Amino acid sequence: MTSSPFPPPCERSAELRRRFAEEARSERPDLAALCLLLGAQADGTLDEAGIDAAQAELDRLAGRLPYRPGGPRAWAGALRELLGDRYGFHGTAADYRRLESSLLQHVLVRRRGLPILLSVVWLEVARRAGAPVYGVALPGHFVVGFGPPGEQVLADPFDGGRVLTGTDAELLVAGATGAPPSPSMLTPADPLDVVARILNNIRAWAAARPERSDVSLWAVDLSLLLPSHPARLRHERARLLVQRGEFTAGAAELEAYAEVVAAVDPPAAERVRQQARAARALLN
Repeated sequence: MTSSPFPPPCERSAELRRRFAEEARSERPDLAALCLLLGAQADGTLDEAGIDAAQAELDRLAGRLPYRPGGPRAWAGALRELLGDRYGFHGTAADYRRLESSLLQHVLVRRRGLPILLSVVWLEVARRAGAPVYGVALPGHFVVGFGPPGEQVLADPFDGGRVLTGTDAELLVAGATGAPPSPSMLTPADPLDVVARILNNIRAWAAARPERSDVSLWAVDLSLLLPSHPARLRHERARLLVQRGEFTAGAAELEAYAEVVAAVDPPAAERVRQQARAARALLN
């Protein structure tokens, strides 16, 4: 069994974060670029040539699609035939146990991954070919959509691009929430929301593996670079720093978070300050 990827050296990491923040704050964030910058932060072996090669592979796959096959259902079928049937992109339960399943460059090589990363492949290949495509963030399972609301066709890349019936979508949502899907669940997902969800998945993977707190930390750091993020991530970052023995940095992060919380919840802010004092005490 191969070990999971490790981040690059500090200088390379800082450059990748700068570019990630710049792309995330651009007028039209590029989903593939953000995923590959994330992937390079996760895996120090991914260099600039590797990033270019991944983009070129998405271009190559898009070039294999037929020219404008027709309406939403025809587009969904063409993507399923190309990516699911011909190239074998799909997912299995075992893919949830691998960090590589959340990294676009590995998904393109292995042709396996989590639903959201396989959806990124579908989205980027279809977008390059001119399809009316977008991500759909169903609770617990990411899929892709083709066409406007009245003609919407959903496909499940994790299942090789199988086109979903209305009942299929209801079952997916009911399995995650116990309730039928609402119209808001079927709206297009913003690229930054897709990246935030990928980072959430990575943090969940690392949380189950305390020895990989390095993954938790860089995933939180990238999440904090997104224009919109929960304030509680600052607390999570502080906790990780303390866990990793960086007591001074963790205490400073806790104190900064306490200042944010103080405006809305003074008792909670005092509890955070107590945590900061406890972290500093560990230096003695």
